[in-house]
Amino acid sequence: MAEGVAPRPASTILLLRDSADAREIEVFMMVRHYEIDFNSGALVFPGGSVDKGDKEIIARPELYSGGEGLDDATLSFRIAAIRETFEESGILLTRPKGSRTLVDAKRASEIEAAHRADLCDSKISFLKVLSDNGMVLALDELMPYAHWITPEGMPKRFDTWFFLAAAPPEQVGAHDGKESTDSIWVSPREALEGGESGRFKLPFPTTRNLIKLGKQASVQAALDDSRGKSVVTVTPVMTRNNGGRQLRIPLEAGYDGEVFEVGSVG
Repeated sequence: MAEGVAPRPASTILLLRDSADAREIEVFMMVRHYEIDFNSGALVFPGGSVDKGDKEIIARPELYSGGEGLDDATLSFRIAAIRETFEESGILLTRPKGSRTLVDAKRASEIEAAHRADLCDSKISFLKVLSDNGMVLALDELMPYAHWITPEGMPKRFDTWFFLAAAPPEQVGAHDGKESTDSIWVSPREALEGGESGRFKLPFPTTRNLIKLGKQASVQAALDDSRGKSVVTVTPVMTRNNGGRQLRIPLEAGYDGEVFEVGSVG
């Protein structure tokens, strides 16, 4: 029975930049491959499961900054967020050892060209990529934004932390062509319009977070709005009502409601 499936720890990052005309915020998103068994064909933020290697990095505090006072579980979510984002987009949230500024786009591109494919194929560890290239994970660049747990009864469940981060200057990102088949910088408004028109397939948590993000006029505004806020865990509860389906989530999670219609029962 699916009820016994424990959720797997996972992380995702909403990488943000201001639009060229500075009128909107933009977020990096990818279209998942249609053969992937979870959210196939969906437009999503880069991310994935916490793995053993992320936990091994915890024991090497010289490889990350911004981890002060965080327990191992919290650290593993943040480390996985940066690793998965690098694997899926090529964008690297690190600093050269001893530097206060993020790695520049040219150096990030060199590291991506040398190691990204091998990292995705598990031929090299992220720990080795960091240590060999003198990089330190910029955990302090991640702003906790949301925490969603897949409803009970689903065949595959995730316990996912969503983080906000300003995209490193001039790192534009690109999908890997395997797990994802396309990637775009898109405003929340355009992504949501695409979901309405059928251009994009948007999972429910993605939709809610895009609506929430779309209220912010700039990257700085989004980061400032989230700073210091407590994050309410969301585990949607599905109910059937008059032939349709509804999802109930905590009102205090900040998604402008607690009951949402999500389509008819097939």
